[in-house]
Amino acid sequence: MSILRIRCSPRGLDSESYRLSQRIVDRLAQTGPAGGLNVVEFDATTLAHADSDYAAALAAPADPAADVLGRGSLHASGALIRMLEDASHIVLATPMHNFTVPSALKAWLDLVVRVRNTFHITPQGKVGLLADRPVFVAISSGGTFSGEEARQPDFLTPYLRHVLATIGLKHVTFVSVEGTARGPEFLAAARKQAERAVDDMSLARAAAGAPFAVPA
Repeated sequence: MSILRIRCSPRGLDSESYRLSQRIVDRLAQTGPAGGLNVVEFDATTLAHADSDYAAALAAPADPAADVLGRGSLHASGALIRMLEDASHIVLATPMHNFTVPSALKAWLDLVVRVRNTFHITPQGKVGLLADRPVFVAISSGGTFSGEEARQPDFLTPYLRHVLATIGLKHVTFVSVEGTARGPEFLAAARKQAERAVDDMSLARAAAGAPFAVPA
Protein backbone atom coordinates (compact mmCIF):
# COMPACT_ATOMS: atom_id res chain seq x y z
CA MET A 1 0.00 0.00 0.00
CA SER A 2 1.29 3.44 -0.85
CA ILE A 3 0.45 7.13 -0.83
CA LEU A 4 1.02 9.02 -4.06
CA ARG A 5 1.61 12.70 -3.26
CA ILE A 6 1.43 15.15 -6.17
CA ARG A 7 3.10 18.48 -5.36
CA CYS A 8 1.85 21.40 -7.45
CA SER A 9 3.27 24.56 -5.86
CA PRO A 10 6.19 26.50 -7.34
CA ARG A 11 7.27 27.04 -3.71
CA GLY A 12 7.95 23.32 -3.38
CA LEU A 13 8.59 22.01 0.12
CA ASP A 14 8.21 25.52 1.56
CA SER A 15 4.61 25.82 0.41
CA GLU A 16 1.59 25.91 2.70
CA SER A 17 -0.11 23.23 0.61
CA TYR A 18 2.84 20.86 1.13
CA ARG A 19 2.86 21.61 4.85
CA LEU A 20 -0.85 20.78 5.09
CA SER A 21 -0.45 17.67 2.93
CA GLN A 22 2.19 16.39 5.33
CA ARG A 23 -0.38 16.56 8.13
CA ILE A 24 -2.65 14.35 6.01
CA VAL A 25 0.17 11.93 5.20
CA ASP A 26 1.07 11.69 8.89
CA ARG A 27 -2.56 10.96 9.82
CA LEU A 28 -2.79 8.23 7.18
CA ALA A 29 0.45 6.72 8.45
CA GLN A 30 -0.87 6.70 12.04
CA THR A 31 -4.02 4.80 11.12
CA GLY A 32 -2.48 2.61 8.40
CA PRO A 33 -1.38 -1.01 8.49
CA ALA A 34 1.42 -2.18 10.77
CA GLY A 35 3.82 -2.35 7.83
CA GLY A 36 3.30 1.33 7.13
CA LEU A 37 2.44 3.22 3.98
CA ASN A 38 5.16 4.02 1.48
CA VAL A 39 5.03 7.61 0.18
CA VAL A 40 5.72 8.12 -3.53
CA GLU A 41 6.48 11.75 -4.38
CA PHE A 42 5.90 13.50 -7.70
CA ASP A 43 6.57 17.17 -8.46
CA ALA A 44 4.02 18.28 -11.06
CA THR A 45 5.90 21.56 -11.66
CA THR A 46 8.44 19.51 -13.67
CA LEU A 47 5.85 18.57 -16.32
CA ALA A 48 5.80 20.00 -19.82
CA HIS A 49 2.53 20.74 -21.60
CA ALA A 50 1.06 18.07 -23.85
CA ASP A 51 2.76 17.75 -27.24
CA SER A 52 1.41 17.17 -30.76
CA ASP A 53 1.66 13.35 -30.60
CA TYR A 54 -0.44 13.37 -27.47
CA ALA A 55 -3.06 15.65 -29.03
CA ALA A 56 -3.23 13.41 -32.09
CA ALA A 57 -3.64 10.29 -29.94
CA LEU A 58 -6.57 11.80 -28.05
CA ALA A 59 -8.34 12.65 -31.32
CA ALA A 60 -7.70 9.22 -32.91
CA PRO A 61 -10.00 6.19 -32.62
CA ALA A 62 -7.17 4.10 -31.13
CA ASP A 63 -3.83 4.62 -29.41
CA PRO A 64 -0.79 4.89 -31.73
CA ALA A 65 2.00 2.37 -32.26
CA ALA A 66 4.43 1.45 -29.48
CA ASP A 67 7.23 3.65 -30.82
CA VAL A 68 5.00 6.73 -30.54
CA LEU A 69 3.71 5.68 -27.10
CA GLY A 70 7.28 5.53 -25.88
CA ARG A 71 8.13 9.16 -26.43
CA GLY A 72 7.18 12.65 -25.28
CA SER A 73 3.88 13.34 -23.56
CA LEU A 74 2.48 9.87 -24.28
CA HIS A 75 5.39 8.29 -22.43
CA ALA A 76 4.94 10.71 -19.51
CA SER A 77 1.20 10.03 -19.48
CA GLY A 78 1.71 6.28 -19.26
CA ALA A 79 4.11 6.64 -16.34
CA LEU A 80 1.79 9.00 -14.45
CA ILE A 81 -1.22 6.72 -14.98
CA ARG A 82 0.76 3.74 -13.65
CA MET A 83 1.59 5.79 -10.54
CA LEU A 84 -2.12 6.35 -9.99
CA GLU A 85 -2.96 2.69 -10.53
CA ASP A 86 -0.29 1.57 -8.06
CA ALA A 87 -1.30 3.96 -5.23
CA SER A 88 -3.81 3.00 -2.56
CA HIS A 89 -4.16 6.67 -1.49
CA ILE A 90 -3.66 9.93 -3.36
CA VAL A 91 -2.74 13.27 -1.81
CA LEU A 92 -2.76 16.43 -3.94
CA ALA A 93 -0.88 19.40 -2.48
CA THR A 94 -1.90 22.45 -4.46
CA PRO A 95 -2.25 26.20 -4.24
CA MET A 96 -5.25 28.03 -5.64
CA HIS A 97 -4.12 30.28 -8.48
CA ASN A 98 -6.53 32.86 -9.89
CA PHE A 99 -9.50 31.11 -8.27
CA THR A 100 -8.70 27.67 -9.76
CA VAL A 101 -6.01 25.01 -10.22
CA PRO A 102 -2.41 26.07 -10.95
CA SER A 103 -0.91 25.29 -14.35
CA ALA A 104 1.23 22.47 -12.91
CA LEU A 105 -1.82 20.60 -11.64
CA LYS A 106 -3.66 21.23 -14.91
CA ALA A 107 -0.69 19.77 -16.82
CA TRP A 108 -0.82 16.65 -14.63
CA LEU A 109 -4.57 16.31 -15.09
CA ASP A 110 -4.28 16.71 -18.86
CA LEU A 111 -1.86 13.76 -18.92
CA VAL A 112 -3.81 11.40 -16.65
CA VAL A 113 -7.33 12.14 -17.92
CA ARG A 114 -6.80 10.11 -21.11
CA VAL A 115 -9.40 8.44 -23.26
CA ARG A 116 -9.16 4.60 -23.49
CA ASN A 117 -6.71 4.63 -20.57
CA THR A 118 -8.43 6.24 -17.58
CA PHE A 119 -11.90 6.73 -19.03
CA HIS A 120 -13.96 5.62 -21.99
CA ILE A 121 -16.79 7.34 -23.81
CA THR A 122 -20.28 5.86 -23.82
CA PRO A 123 -23.61 7.13 -25.20
CA GLN A 124 -24.33 8.32 -21.64
CA GLY A 125 -21.00 10.18 -21.33
CA LYS A 126 -17.53 9.52 -19.96
CA VAL A 127 -17.04 6.59 -17.58
CA GLY A 128 -13.96 6.24 -15.39
CA LEU A 129 -11.71 3.19 -15.67
CA LEU A 130 -9.61 3.59 -12.51
CA ALA A 131 -10.57 1.72 -9.35
CA ASP A 132 -11.81 4.23 -6.79
CA ARG A 133 -9.59 5.03 -3.81
CA PRO A 134 -9.36 7.89 -1.27
CA VAL A 135 -8.10 11.21 -2.59
CA PHE A 136 -7.14 14.05 -0.23
CA VAL A 137 -6.60 17.57 -1.56
CA ALA A 138 -4.58 20.00 0.56
CA ILE A 139 -5.23 23.54 -0.70
CA SER A 140 -3.54 26.82 0.13
CA SER A 141 -4.98 30.16 -0.91
CA GLY A 142 -3.83 33.73 -0.43
CA GLY A 143 -7.47 34.80 -0.15
CA THR A 144 -10.47 33.25 1.58
CA PHE A 145 -12.92 31.26 -0.54
CA SER A 146 -15.13 29.42 1.97
CA GLY A 147 -17.28 30.22 4.97
CA GLU A 148 -18.47 33.60 6.18
CA GLU A 149 -15.07 35.18 5.46
CA ALA A 150 -15.18 34.23 1.76
CA ARG A 151 -14.04 37.08 -0.46
CA GLN A 152 -13.39 35.27 -3.74
CA PRO A 153 -14.96 32.52 -5.87
CA ASP A 154 -13.86 28.89 -5.84
CA PHE A 155 -13.52 27.19 -9.22
CA LEU A 156 -10.91 24.73 -7.91
CA THR A 157 -12.86 22.31 -5.73
CA PRO A 158 -15.88 21.74 -8.01
CA TYR A 159 -13.61 21.32 -11.02
CA LEU A 160 -11.34 18.82 -9.25
CA ARG A 161 -14.29 16.85 -7.89
CA HIS A 162 -15.74 16.54 -11.40
CA VAL A 163 -12.53 15.81 -13.34
CA LEU A 164 -11.32 13.21 -10.82
CA ALA A 165 -14.71 11.48 -10.92
CA THR A 166 -14.36 11.32 -14.71
CA ILE A 167 -11.48 8.84 -14.31
CA GLY A 168 -13.15 6.94 -11.46
CA LEU A 169 -11.85 8.77 -8.36
CA LYS A 170 -15.04 9.78 -6.57
CA HIS A 171 -14.10 9.81 -2.88
CA VAL A 172 -12.39 13.18 -2.55
CA THR A 173 -11.78 15.14 0.66
CA PHE A 174 -10.73 18.79 0.56
CA VAL A 175 -8.87 20.60 3.34
CA SER A 176 -7.67 24.18 2.96
CA VAL A 177 -5.55 26.80 4.66
CA GLU A 178 -6.97 30.08 3.45
CA GLY A 179 -6.03 33.73 3.70
CA THR A 180 -2.28 33.09 3.70
CA ALA A 181 -1.70 36.62 2.39
CA ARG A 182 -3.70 38.31 5.16
CA GLY A 183 -0.89 38.54 7.68
CA PRO A 184 0.87 36.36 10.27
CA GLU A 185 -1.96 36.26 12.82
CA PHE A 186 -4.57 35.28 10.25
CA LEU A 187 -2.22 32.67 8.78
CA ALA A 188 -1.56 31.13 12.20
CA ALA A 189 -5.30 30.86 12.85
CA ALA A 190 -5.90 29.40 9.38
CA ARG A 191 -3.21 26.78 9.92
CA LYS A 192 -4.75 25.70 13.23
CA GLN A 193 -8.19 25.45 11.67
CA ALA A 194 -6.88 23.32 8.79
CA GLU A 195 -4.89 21.09 11.16
CA ARG A 196 -8.00 20.53 13.30
CA ALA A 197 -9.93 19.56 10.19
CA VAL A 198 -7.29 16.95 9.33
CA ASP A 199 -7.17 15.66 12.90
CA ASP A 200 -10.96 15.33 12.96
CA MET A 201 -11.08 13.27 9.76
CA SER A 202 -12.23 9.71 10.07
CA LEU A 203 -9.38 7.99 8.26
CA ALA A 204 -9.58 4.44 9.58
CA ARG A 205 -11.33 3.03 6.52
CA ALA A 206 -9.29 5.17 4.13
CA ALA A 207 -6.02 4.00 5.65
CA ALA A 208 -7.18 0.43 5.22
CA GLY A 209 -7.66 1.09 1.51
CA ALA A 210 -11.46 1.10 1.56
CA PRO A 211 -13.38 3.92 -0.12
CA PHE A 212 -15.59 6.01 2.14
CA ALA A 213 -18.21 8.71 1.74
CA VAL A 214 -17.34 12.34 2.42
CA PRO A 215 -19.56 15.42 2.53
CA ALA A 216 -20.13 17.21 -0.75
